[in-house]
Formats: sequence, C-alpha cells, structure tokens
Amino acid sequence: MNAAKRIDIFTRLQAANPHPTTELEYESTFQLLIAVILSAQATDRSVNLATRKFFPEHGTPEGLLALGEEGLSSHIRTIGLYKTKAANVIKTCRMLVELHDGHVPENREALEALPGVGRKTANVVLNTAFGHPTIAVDTHIFRVANRTGLARGKTVIDVERKLEKSTPRPFRQDAHHWLILHGRYICVARKPKCPQCGIADLCEYKNKTL
Repeated sequence: MNAAKRIDIFTRLQAANPHPTTELEYESTFQLLIAVILSAQATDRSVNLATRKFFPEHGTPEGLLALGEEGLSSHIRTIGLYKTKAANVIKTCRMLVELHDGHVPENREALEALPGVGRKTANVVLNTAFGHPTIAVDTHIFRVANRTGLARGKTVIDVERKLEKSTPRPFRQDAHHWLILHGRYICVARKPKCPQCGIADLCEYKNKTL
C-alpha cells in the first residue's frame, strides 16, 4: 500500500471520529491499567459492568489491596479467567505500592514487569494515559491491518512494528483507537460490513461483502 492511500485512510477515519478513545471506563491511570488487564479475552462492556461495582470505593492500589483477592473475585466472576486476573491484579497493586509509590510507571519495562501486563496492555496504557504514539495490536487491529493492506503480518508483533513504521506521523497517536473501533464495529470477523465502510474503496481486501 502506498503512502498516499495510507494518508487517505487515516484522514477518513479521523474525519469520522476526530477524538477516538477507549471504551473502557476509568477515572485514573491506575483504573485504566486494571480495566485493560481485566479486558484480556473479554469485552469492554463486561469489564465496565464489573468495574462499576468496585472502582468507586476501591479504585486505588490501596483500595484493591484492602478488598483482597477473594473480594475482587466476587466482583469479576462474569469476566473470563477471573481467578487468574484477580490474583494478578492484587499482585500488581502490591508492586505498585512497594516499588512505585502507588503510581503507574510511564515505562514499558516497568509496566511489563507487573503481573498480568503484557506488551499489548503496556501499549494501551502508554498510549491512552501517557500520550505515547504506540499501537496495541489486538485481534481487531490484527484483522483490519491484514485485510486492508495497511500492515500485513503473521504475528501481532509483525503487524505492530509495520503499523508503527508506516502510519503517517500525524495519525500515530490515535491510530490504535481508530483501527480497533473499525474492527469492532465495521470490519468484523465473520462478515465485514463493507457497504457501511468509509474506506472500502481504499481497502485491498479481495472478498468484500455486498
């Protein structure tokens, strides 16, 4: 895909949604981190429904430590892998308090050292909370990048590196959100909604739907 087409794609995505952001609900960088950890293999909606129950009173590292693993588990039972996630969240809270004065570090290495935090989660936090032009490649972005031709790759790391290299600079900060929302609502897995797609004529996907 040539540079001019890339610019056209992101220009249209920007025009349709000038200020994209995550659909996870949070009121602090810490709450964003916890919500992203919980969102692995779960929908944002299911995470929001769960965090609404405990963020108001326990939305700090100290608050969740006071709630404890069992207490947290009782609030997130509707989320997949809730036992593992509860354990990781409590361990993460303890590390934040002991190593970072209760603050979320603005550093990839320190973020990825937290239990339950991988590269994708670190990218989301760095982008959304700290304004880094990172692109967290999930299943939606992986699909959109490969289908459209924006960044074809066999692994999420391949796609991430290609997107970070090829996305025009003015669009890098918000590219993550545009692509994930496009994959979530338009370029869906089973039957992409090509007739409703604002970039269909620029997309290089050969099996467009009618």
